[in-house]
Amino acid sequence: MADQKRDYYEVLGISKGASEDEIKRAYKKMARQYHPDLNPGNQEAEEKFKEVNEAYEVLSDAEKKARYDQYGHAGVDPNFGAGGFDGSFDFGDLGDIFGSFFGGGFGGGRRTNPNAPQRGESIRMALAISFEEAAFGCEKSVTIDRTEPCDTCHGSGCAPGATPEVCQDCHGTGTVQVRRQTPMGVFATSSPCPKCGGKGKIIHQPCKDCRGSGSVRRRKTIQATVPAGIDNGQTISIRGQGNAGKNGGPAGDLLITITVRAHELFRREGTSVLCEAPITFTQAVLGAELEIPTIDGKVKYTLPEGTQSGTTFRLKGKGIPAINGRGRGDQYVTVYIETPRNLNREQKEALKKFAEAVGENNYEERKKFFKKFKK
Repeated sequence: MADQKRDYYEVLGISKGASEDEIKRAYKKMARQYHPDLNPGNQEAEEKFKEVNEAYEVLSDAEKKARYDQYGHAGVDPNFGAGGFDGSFDFGDLGDIFGSFFGGGFGGGRRTNPNAPQRGESIRMALAISFEEAAFGCEKSVTIDRTEPCDTCHGSGCAPGATPEVCQDCHGTGTVQVRRQTPMGVFATSSPCPKCGGKGKIIHQPCKDCRGSGSVRRRKTIQATVPAGIDNGQTISIRGQGNAGKNGGPAGDLLITITVRAHELFRREGTSVLCEAPITFTQAVLGAELEIPTIDGKVKYTLPEGTQSGTTFRLKGKGIPAINGRGRGDQYVTVYIETPRNLNREQKEALKKFAEAVGENNYEERKKFFKKFKK
């Protein structure tokens, strides 16, 4: 009954003097909260959603709002002759509102014409390559399974000489309106047409090769160009090599995510290549000409006298090419001294004499260091 209904302002959570914008904002918030698509199987949410719609239908209409403000629910009750809420609400009217929230993906939104050209789905795959292939780029053959337009029916789905019939129930839209009687009135929702299955057309003589789908699945080998400088986890896209589109729409893309295999010598940070190189104690003391491995091959490097273990030097331009083609990074080589093992007696004696010659038996300087460290 009219006097059993909740106050419309209370339903929307607003004051009686709320402006049109405040009413609209409150309605959007409440309708979103209780929308059936967000609360499947929740009877209480469904009832609140109907209540919110009824309140908004009255308060958004200046004339009905004025009658409601003056007489309450009786002022908008059709039983009192005032011409109020008629109990019928079309979910299609919510298309603009819920489209802004959900991109039109809910039952109340507007549906895409099923006969309009539709882009095919993209295909994703992974490809493992070597460290050097990632650095300098490469060509790879990849094999995929994808849908392609049927050669027999050219994508129509019909047998040669036949044409599809526009569904008479939905008039080619793929959807029909279903009206449902509820205690609050009649609600109208859109659902896929049961006669054509939401396709908007009926094929009486399907193509035997594709069985009416308009596409067939084939295995295809494609040449993929991997650009120089690509890094682990990055994806390259090959346009138009995905699954076939529908109704004459373009094919999707082939998306290849790159996995770079680990290298036994090098590791990468951005466009820089990092590696470690062992040197002998003698090379560290006296200096030496070293052969350093790079992704371009071995290069010569003159190690200065007195190099300490852990020293890092740079080889300019020996890193990874930038993926945009602008220059290359550098290579950074960290040297570490290999301590001799399993020395014979003569070698040990020679080292002791060397230690005496350079004053290693004088511990005064080291004592000073440890005193400072202790403090």
